[in-house]
Amino acid sequence: MDDRNDIPAHGAGLTDEPTPPTAQAARRPGLPLAGPEISPVRPVPPLEQSFPSSRKLAVGDLEVPFRAISQTGGHPDVVVYDTTGPQGQDPRAGLPKRRQPWIDARLAASDGNNTQMHLARKGVVTEEMRFAAIRENVDPEFVRSEIARGRAIIPANVKHPELEPMIIGRNFLVKINANIGNSAVSSSIEAEVEKLQWSTRWGADTVMDLSTGKNIKETREWILRNAPVPIGTVPIYQALEKVKGKVEDLSIDVFMETLEEQAEQGVDYFTIHAGVLLRYVPLTARRVTGIVSRGGSIMAKWCLHHHEENFLYTEFERICGLMKKYDISFSLGDGLRPGSIADANDAAQFGELRTLGELTEVAWRHDVQVMIEGPGHVPMHKIKENMDEQLRLCHEAPFYTLGPLTTDIAPGYDHITSAIGAAMIGWYGTAMLCYVTPKEHLGLPDKDDVKAGVITYKIAAHAADLAKGHPGAQARDDALSKARFEFRWRDQFNLSLDPETARDFHDETLPAEPAKDAHFCSMCGPHFCSMKLTQDLRDLGEQAAIDQGMQDKAQEFRAGGGELYVRVRADLPQGAE
Repeated sequence: MDDRNDIPAHGAGLTDEPTPPTAQAARRPGLPLAGPEISPVRPVPPLEQSFPSSRKLAVGDLEVPFRAISQTGGHPDVVVYDTTGPQGQDPRAGLPKRRQPWIDARLAASDGNNTQMHLARKGVVTEEMRFAAIRENVDPEFVRSEIARGRAIIPANVKHPELEPMIIGRNFLVKINANIGNSAVSSSIEAEVEKLQWSTRWGADTVMDLSTGKNIKETREWILRNAPVPIGTVPIYQALEKVKGKVEDLSIDVFMETLEEQAEQGVDYFTIHAGVLLRYVPLTARRVTGIVSRGGSIMAKWCLHHHEENFLYTEFERICGLMKKYDISFSLGDGLRPGSIADANDAAQFGELRTLGELTEVAWRHDVQVMIEGPGHVPMHKIKENMDEQLRLCHEAPFYTLGPLTTDIAPGYDHITSAIGAAMIGWYGTAMLCYVTPKEHLGLPDKDDVKAGVITYKIAAHAADLAKGHPGAQARDDALSKARFEFRWRDQFNLSLDPETARDFHDETLPAEPAKDAHFCSMCGPHFCSMKLTQDLRDLGEQAAIDQGMQDKAQEFRAGGGELYVRVRADLPQGAE
């Protein structure tokens, strides 16, 4: 659900978000530049440009963000979930460190394990749990219990104080992730920060930095300091850079050094391909597309070169020790996910999934939070099996899926082929959907592709929330439908996920301002609009009912003798009051 019309009750604890202290932020030390080629990062336009008639709200003592969409004609505001983060900040200074006091207080009394799961299992409701509960409109105790049993996670590294906490779990709103990051042949630090800002502007709940080009560390620092949402990475990419691209030179020591570096920067969750075991690699030999995961192929090559078991698997408990120190969540990678419809639900995929379930139990013994990554390319009739097997094998840990793509024939439109599968698997119980952009399989996405991917996946996630019957999920749909039927064009635009595009499409053929008050659009014109005709029928029906009522009263008057005054009690003499 994107809709929070029931938050907060009667406006209690709700205030307009204060104007950000941009002057103060500008005085803070700037982020280090990677080199002279880094140009100043452009701030995104004001929120009102993307979301007209909207204002940010801050709820309660934790100042939990929401966005209120105003309607015309006295219709009530529609309050929706908000991922946009503090506005008007200078990207060179980063975002305010809103979690720092919470973190400092907990670390002062820490026993060395700083995870939300560890605290939840001790019965503690943290500020992050309260924050997420307000966002989800649930009791904080429910949030604590879901985290304690491993059915939900709050990715929140203690080194990422700029974060606005959120929760991932199948009993909460379906979340979406946006992937950004440079490559060896394209993009820059400023472009990646811009993609981050646009991702959160359009509704990404988390962002993964998948950079594989130059300045990986500097790019990640800029992203983290400007991220109000959890940031995930695939550490094996940087580890491979450290050994100059020679897979055979990778080791657990190089990997742990990389984890520590990224943990110190504040990464909230790591994709770790610990389920790619030596015995599973031969199972991919007859696949149409082999191993399509970059991380999976790296670890498979290492296993075959050394003919040894995956060091991420054999040293998994050592990795857990670092994860619990920083409260970093595992996103156990699907390194053997199917990359084509022909390879869906095969022995390699489900073998790895079984191993991820085993590793989940290991992580939980350390009170480390876990979610499980999933496919991939899967036809519609095989999607439910993926969800059922994940719940069974991985003990109800949250499922985080790429799509799945439901057909392989639409390069350039794979944001659509995957959103079909994403809506279905979200309905079945997936907790977070990893977006796919129109550039999937074709090239590195730019900010316009990021927008297309995020909006497409917001649709899929919301459709899943509707199908699950999530409380309040339908409120925004109902408000927009009512505005549509009443020809309140501006409200219809503003209540949509992408008001700019909705307005632009309308104005392509009817750009004049009076057209936004017209009772038709260019599709049907003034005489064939079904909604206008329906309104006319209703108006006729109401008038007919009025006319019939007048006739009935006239007949009643005549039947009563046609007298202007009548006695109301038969026992009263004529003329008595």
